[in-house]
Amino acid sequence: MYKARYINTDGSAGNEVTLPVALFDGVIHEGALHQAVTAYLSNQRQGTVQRKNRSAVAGGSRKPWRQKGTGRARQGTIRAVQWRGGGRAFPPQSRSWTRRVPRRIRKLARTSAFNSRASAGRVAVIEGFDFEAPKTRKLAELLATIELPGKVLFLTNGVNRNLHLSGRNLAGVRVLPFGEESSFDVVWSGTVIIEEAALAGLGERAPTDDRPRRRPIERATAATAEGA
Repeated sequence: MYKARYINTDGSAGNEVTLPVALFDGVIHEGALHQAVTAYLSNQRQGTVQRKNRSAVAGGSRKPWRQKGTGRARQGTIRAVQWRGGGRAFPPQSRSWTRRVPRRIRKLARTSAFNSRASAGRVAVIEGFDFEAPKTRKLAELLATIELPGKVLFLTNGVNRNLHLSGRNLAGVRVLPFGEESSFDVVWSGTVIIEEAALAGLGERAPTDDRPRRRPIERATAATAEGA
């Protein structure tokens, strides 16, 4: 079991807490984590870049000069790649960079990312956030009090609009509702701070098998068989 640093609402330190086994099971699968992170980065690419090759450039259907007798090199079209205004050799074409990752791999990668941070002591649990209105200075003072290294990922219990607006102008700070973070978000951060109420729903249950179950075949009753 992993233990995490506990932070009170005012930023003062409390006693260490035990992280729930349902999420922090101690398994770090580097292959699944690498697959999920690279797929996330690949899905951010638009794939709209495109250049014209010689067949896509308008004009140039006539041969510029005859094949022999001019003393110049033979040319078939002024839209060839060696001509100014011609097409481009092996140009990039628009394509989709979307990569699909199976649901079980995504779940394994998410738990692996959390376990990698917990094993390094980079997970903290905070009592709550006392933000009645968006205030960047207040969040900056909280971070200065906590003194955490690297980038910080705040995971809140549901959508916390005031905290999100307070942290969007701070470099190296990201605020997301707990459960909506990706494996990349956890790996991107140097420290993960989770709101205590968000972990309350996980409990101490062991991780369950996430394999999809096939619906059982309904057997025909005797009455149905007779009616048929």
